[in-house]
Amino acid sequence: MNRIEYFKARLEANMSPMEYRNAIKDFPEGYVLIDVRVGPNEMKKEKLQGALVMPLDQIPNRIDELPKEKTLVLYCWDTWCTLAAKAAILLLENGFNAKELYGGLAAWKTLGLPTEELGSNQNSLTSSVNCEC
Repeated sequence: MNRIEYFKARLEANMSPMEYRNAIKDFPEGYVLIDVRVGPNEMKKEKLQGALVMPLDQIPNRIDELPKEKTLVLYCWDTWCTLAAKAAILLLENGFNAKELYGGLAAWKTLGLPTEELGSNQNSLTSSVNCEC
């Protein structure tokens, strides 16, 4: 793969927070935002507004909850975190249209975009995966 192919593939596989916000303005029913973060509950106090919480290790058991006709936009902690990319691979291999949200929660918050507190039932979702971010 040369650099041009790499950058084209990278743009196809990702969305910036602003691209996502613009996309849902035009076609809100076409996307599902998914929080795939793992880690201690005390670190996971909030999520992006409207996001479904499905930690990476829960995706195989909950995959039937996800719509194949929508674009799944996955996010994790920050630019260095690989959880969203790992989730995207798993979902793409299973016939879903998945993209990674550039910069994850950190980029979203830096841009001042809305977040919401995790409910007690969502915050209690535990994970056996070590983030390794």
